[in-house]
Amino acid sequence: MNKSHNKSLLLYHLVCPIKYRRSILSTSVEESLVLVCEDISKRYEIHFVEIGADDNHFHFLIQSVPMLSVKSIVQAVKSITAKELFRLHPEVKQQLWGENFWTAGHYVNTVGQYANETIIMKYIQNQGEDKSSYKMLHRNQLSLSL
Repeated sequence: MNKSHNKSLLLYHLVCPIKYRRSILSTSVEESLVLVCEDISKRYEIHFVEIGADDNHFHFLIQSVPMLSVKSIVQAVKSITAKELFRLHPEVKQQLWGENFWTAGHYVNTVGQYANETIIMKYIQNQGEDKSSYKMLHRNQLSLSL
């Protein structure tokens, strides 16, 4: 996709649980996920502002152009990350008994355009039942254009 400027960007909070809610996250899997997401950013108009993990799911704060539907953003993130994590970490595929890294479901919501970056980061970090289990894996600045 061509990178273009001066478009208003939308901000999404995406939560993707790991299949069977298994706790299979190692430091190397988390690092690989960040690298895969950085590659997605280079290929698509999808900017990862923050990536974080709890015991059995990932949080993504994603900025993108309005012409990309939420469905296509979620599909790109889930399919590319799953394929690459299975390729890079075959032991994860064995722990998940099959072809799926993510559950079929996910949570996604828009984040208000008038919230400042600090409020948004606190919002994501305070998700989930056990607030102390959240681990920030990647943080970027909000982008003015993609």
